[in-house]
Amino acid sequence: MTTKEVPAFVGDAILDHIELAVADAERSRRFYEEALHPFGMTVILRVGPERTRTGGTRYGVGRDQYPRIWFHDGEPAGSPMHLALATTDRRVVDAFHAAALAAGGTDNGGPGVRERYHPDYYAAFVLDPDGNNIEAVCQVPGRR
Repeated sequence: MTTKEVPAFVGDAILDHIELAVADAERSRRFYEEALHPFGMTVILRVGPERTRTGGTRYGVGRDQYPRIWFHDGEPAGSPMHLALATTDRRVVDAFHAAALAAGGTDNGGPGVRERYHPDYYAAFVLDPDGNNIEAVCQVPGRR
């Protein structure tokens, strides 16, 4: 393993959200509501099939009004997962995208604002070698 210099603008990375495919979103909703209750987590959002990429129902579970665990049906359970890491600096999103591509990842959406989420959702997406969708996201207002 080689040692690389860490860029001066490195932001604190935290888990922003994770998404998994499940066989039955309603059954999983009931499970996660009960299982995650001790953590103070509840269902925060439900997205109907008419608004999803998979045609299935999506649920977002979390606390403090922010969903950190998403699950959906409409794809086979065990399909590649989605993992998003948060930063407070858009340069980290850009650097992640470039580094992931250089490491052999496949572009799944270059750095940019994703208005469909909200006007400050700046993200980039890369598929890892196993097809998992890895995202870097900055939700801090930036230059427009």
